Amino acid sequence: MKLISTACPRNCYSTCSFKVAVDKGKIINFEPHPDNRATPEGICLKGLSYKERVYSKDRILYPMEKNRAGIFKRISWNSALKQITEKLEYYRKTAGPQSVLFYESSGMSGLLNEISLKFWELYGGATTSYGNLCWPAGLEASRLSLGANRHNVPWDLENARLIIMWGKNSVETNIQESIPLEKALEKGARLVVIDPRRTPTADKSHLLIQPRPGTDGALALGIAKILIDTGHIDNEFISNHVYGFEEFRNSLSSWSVSKVEKITGIPSPYIQKLASWIGEIQPMTILPGYGMQRYTNGGQTIRCLLSLQVITGNIGKPGACWHYANLQSYVFDKLLEPLSYYPSLSKNTPFRRSISKAKLGIDMLAQRDPELKMAWVERGNPLSQNPDTNTIIKAFRKLEFIVVVDQFMTDTAREASIILPAKTMFEQSDLIGSYWNPYVQLRQKLIEPPGEVKPETEIYRLLAKGLNFSESIIDTHFPDSNDKAIELWLKTKLKVYPDLNYDKLKEGPQMAPNLQEIAFEDYKFDTPSGKIELYSSHAVELWKVDPLPDYIETEENIQENDSKELFYFLTPNTKNRIHSQFGNLDVIKQFDPDPVLDIHPEEAQKRNIKNGEVVRVFNSRGELRIKVRYQLGLRRRCVFTANGWWISEGGGTNLLSAPRETDMGYGTAFHDNLVKIEKIV
Repeated sequence: MKLISTACPRNCYSTCSFKVAVDKGKIINFEPHPDNRATPEGICLKGLSYKERVYSKDRILYPMEKNRAGIFKRISWNSALKQITEKLEYYRKTAGPQSVLFYESSGMSGLLNEISLKFWELYGGATTSYGNLCWPAGLEASRLSLGANRHNVPWDLENARLIIMWGKNSVETNIQESIPLEKALEKGARLVVIDPRRTPTADKSHLLIQPRPGTDGALALGIAKILIDTGHIDNEFISNHVYGFEEFRNSLSSWSVSKVEKITGIPSPYIQKLASWIGEIQPMTILPGYGMQRYTNGGQTIRCLLSLQVITGNIGKPGACWHYANLQSYVFDKLLEPLSYYPSLSKNTPFRRSISKAKLGIDMLAQRDPELKMAWVERGNPLSQNPDTNTIIKAFRKLEFIVVVDQFMTDTAREASIILPAKTMFEQSDLIGSYWNPYVQLRQKLIEPPGEVKPETEIYRLLAKGLNFSESIIDTHFPDSNDKAIELWLKTKLKVYPDLNYDKLKEGPQMAPNLQEIAFEDYKFDTPSGKIELYSSHAVELWKVDPLPDYIETEENIQENDSKELFYFLTPNTKNRIHSQFGNLDVIKQFDPDPVLDIHPEEAQKRNIKNGEVVRVFNSRGELRIKVRYQLGLRRRCVFTANGWWISEGGGTNLLSAPRETDMGYGTAFHDNLVKIEKIV
């Protein structure tokens, strides 16, 4: 039996290192990897379910084709590849390469994913997507202010004396963060949680603030006004390192406590208490979650929150940190900063036509010259995870041919003409970074793929051959899928960073080159002024928003928030799945068998809805029928169900969401979502 180091490649904060026991080509169990200081105690329940994920009876192990009756039948790889290459040649010839949509998402991270886009470039082009479902409004807001996205190493959190989890539920969605959090609390730190829900993280807090969803920016600006008026700011830090403070101060003249109370619904004593703690307790770390920046005012909300960190001088010191995203370990990726996502901020390569991830369905249907004829989907499940599911279904069903590469029969896979089986993380080596911990890691190949599963790199190599790419192009851009070829390809990438040794990476995680353990400790900010920018001319130029952090009501609330029949539809992540992954596994189902809708019991009883009854949740975009669960810890006029449930499982939160972009960063504003609820008679 061998014990081999690897790391989880999911779209999750932690990016846990762990060791896998392998015996005779089979995965036996998992053990913690103490060399990763951020994740020393081992993987979560989802990580422990990887064994079932590999060996699940429901895993797709062979190419599948949908027949005329809509039933999937197994076919050979030769047949699948022949059909796909014939379709690719046909559409390129008759409609042009941009009639093919290449859609990818974040289901599996890794450096090898760049081979996908190279294939479509060499094919002659494609329609691709821009933006991101996860976090770009916050990334762009932080970049505009600080010049880069980085934060202190995770274990520095134990040095903070005031910790604000603002819209973040780390006990469930970033469980490794609980280690330094507990150490900080043991040392006497105070924990504030700001969330419309009483979460397991809130249960640890000294103060829980429950604002009306989408109004966090107003709360932050009101607190900034109190801090400035009471002198609880760091004038020396502001003088040396902050640009635009006077303009920011002047912009707050109308932000009284009563105004904040009216907008947010938070009683004024709690606003004053939070302000006094922020002004008096040092050092402070704010950890904003990603949910707040998934509203139409999301980018400006993040700028408002960040201003509190700035004016109190809590940047560049131990325990003092704006803890949003740390891209220091993304040394190979185009994600170093989000500019590469944005067609208005960078020159697109000539072959590419891009459509919005946030508006995927309507953009797919709107394409002309050429219209979309075919789609290729990998590492994503857009029918579940993108806004406006009903329009996306319509757009996919208008296509003539769809290929989906996946491990399971997801909502999107069900729409495919051909399904190709995808590898798991244990079946091919790759390099990955993390947006939370500071390590570069090698995800090692541990077992051979089961059935007839082929890694995506091999699929593209075979397609390249089928399309008669030259041998030199194939050998240059599409490494053979054997272990030595992949290892050589990865070692070639490592040559840029001589400190990252492949053999050392096989042993365990390695610190990113040029890492700042305390972010911005040199007080160098890559902004036009060279300082932290409260006033940003780039914000105006790029996004047409106010140069200062400001608050405007979210788009849907402006239209409809005066109706007492409307509920704020909260759809955050859950500990039991990463978006639409893991929930289909038996080990997860025993803890989370069906989707439920949490509602405050008094709101339910007003509508004669009993605990456990099925209700209709609806708006003009769609509806869900879902079982109710009473939850006293939920703010009134809010309802909650976790995102990621497949439609086939009785879920589908994005049946109700609108195809809207955030105010900056081309993010996705699907949390800006109001619904009605009625009892099913």
